[in-house]
Amino acid sequence: MPTHADHVREIEGAAMGGATARAPLVVQSWRRCLDQHRLDPARACEAIIVTEQRLKEHRQQSEELIAIARSGLERLYGQVAGQGYVLLLADRQGVTVDFMGDPFFDGNLRKAGLYLGSQWSEPGSGTSAVGSCIATGEALTIHQDDHFDTTHTPLSCTAAPIYDSEGRLAAVLDLSLLSSPAPKASQNLALHLVSATARRVEMAHLMARTRHQWVLRFARSPEFLDVDPEGAIAIDDGGRIAGMTHFGARLLGRAIGADWRDPADLIGRSITDFAEFDIDGLPDLTRRRSTQERWVRMRDGNVLFAHAIEPKPAGRAVSTIRLPASIRQLGGGSPEIGDLQYKAAKLARTPLPILIQGETGTGKEHLARAIHDGSGRQGPFVAINCAAIPESLIESELFGHAPGAFTGAVSKGRKGLIEQANGGTLFLDEIGDMPLGLQSRLLRVLAEREVQPVGAVTPRRVDLRVLSASHRPLADLVADGLFREDLYYRLSAAALRLPPLRDRSDFGWVLDRLLERHSADGRTIAVTPAALSLLRAHAWPGNIRELDNVIAVAAALNEGGVIDCADLPDAIAHGVEGTDDEAGALQGVLTACNGNVSEAARRLGVDRTTVHRRMRRLGIMPHN
Repeated sequence: MPTHADHVREIEGAAMGGATARAPLVVQSWRRCLDQHRLDPARACEAIIVTEQRLKEHRQQSEELIAIARSGLERLYGQVAGQGYVLLLADRQGVTVDFMGDPFFDGNLRKAGLYLGSQWSEPGSGTSAVGSCIATGEALTIHQDDHFDTTHTPLSCTAAPIYDSEGRLAAVLDLSLLSSPAPKASQNLALHLVSATARRVEMAHLMARTRHQWVLRFARSPEFLDVDPEGAIAIDDGGRIAGMTHFGARLLGRAIGADWRDPADLIGRSITDFAEFDIDGLPDLTRRRSTQERWVRMRDGNVLFAHAIEPKPAGRAVSTIRLPASIRQLGGGSPEIGDLQYKAAKLARTPLPILIQGETGTGKEHLARAIHDGSGRQGPFVAINCAAIPESLIESELFGHAPGAFTGAVSKGRKGLIEQANGGTLFLDEIGDMPLGLQSRLLRVLAEREVQPVGAVTPRRVDLRVLSASHRPLADLVADGLFREDLYYRLSAAALRLPPLRDRSDFGWVLDRLLERHSADGRTIAVTPAALSLLRAHAWPGNIRELDNVIAVAAALNEGGVIDCADLPDAIAHGVEGTDDEAGALQGVLTACNGNVSEAARRLGVDRTTVHRRMRRLGIMPHN
């Protein structure tokens, strides 16, 4: 490894046109760093980690891509697990919005910038794999002293671009090592892996965006056409280009001699401008014919094998009839629940981890069970209430223990709850209450897909889908240092929020289901109009669980199968007094918190927006 002074002299000499063995892409980046970005190679800079708020903004902008890419990223990380690699997904500004790495090396990774929220744009960090990939649009390796800044010269980083369906750079996928063998060729496999994964993510993104259009996928070999195509284009019903992957853009640009980096020259043009066929020829390229017979000739003479995927009928709304039964039973057709059902049904069949948020009593575990039942997974649904297990027992409960691992341990050992969920779904309820020390162990289980019982030497492989839930705003816990940031993002590839009962327009449907549940001996329980008015007027801070308890008691107290006002609790039966009680309770919490709404929300276990909404409804003015 050259000294710092040697490195500076080489950069300055190469930028002046001096002889160098560096790849042209590296030299071009060095020149940009000197001439355009005005960076000083003699000045070492620490890794840049953006603030929590900025990271949240970047992740929100990339939410769709992160969700689509997650399964591909986990597959890639599984291929290199145990070899010291860190996987980064950076957005088009170079900010790392997703991250997978060994949690035992968090400190070293964060210091090196191989961490969530790291900023790798070329103007800020000099020559790096992510920054140079953004600048050039090419897959590449920046190996050790290829880096401009000497702070980064121990690293070896390999990156590939991910383009959206409209031909714009959307993200960069990167595999990095804190230290690696000296030859740059040692990273050739990493370059192949990130390029292949980026290609598959682009394909998934295009397919998700163009369900109602023709998609034409390409491969140079018929054997790989249906299993791992190299690229694709989308074609609308007028025969015009509607979308494309990176390879698809290069293919179209080459066909007409245009720059693939300028999608405006490609999107919207007729397919006949690029290829010797039109939209009427697409049915001949479907699976009705063998792969060897499915080929197309482009205008530049390039011949490729092609597979046309027919569009799904437009306007086909997902109806409740098509939803899995478990998810269909979540609500009575209200818009807010209908949207939740649609997302849950779409996500159920994926391996994506899902974070379910919602106030206490909204039915988070019920939703998690519905997702499991609709997932097709054959293993069990194992629910763990992280707040209910004593901290002294939670480690052995989760991870199990080897025979004789500690005093009082079962002599034959015991499977932990995580291992019991093998092949099925692990539901971590109230995940926000998990101790920080155990969060690290859980993160390792999720990263490595292995669990190591207490006292055991050898870890055990587990195949499970992870769902989690919390009534507490986890993002706030992360900001307060009470919950691991990397675990939060690992658990929340997708997020679902259950609305509180007071915000549900299908209150009548929920009430009817509870009345059916508490009907006994075949009798039907009814509610008088006066009692129904009181039930609808109540704020239900305990949500469905509170309503369920109220109906259970009223069903036991009522005469003749009809619930009247006298059968309801005093706080509900006296309506106005109940509201006064709620206002007094909320005012008391706010006073104790000196008017700090965020602190009040934390104490109540709800979101800040919920506290503000209750204040408006109850006529409570904000503190100055």
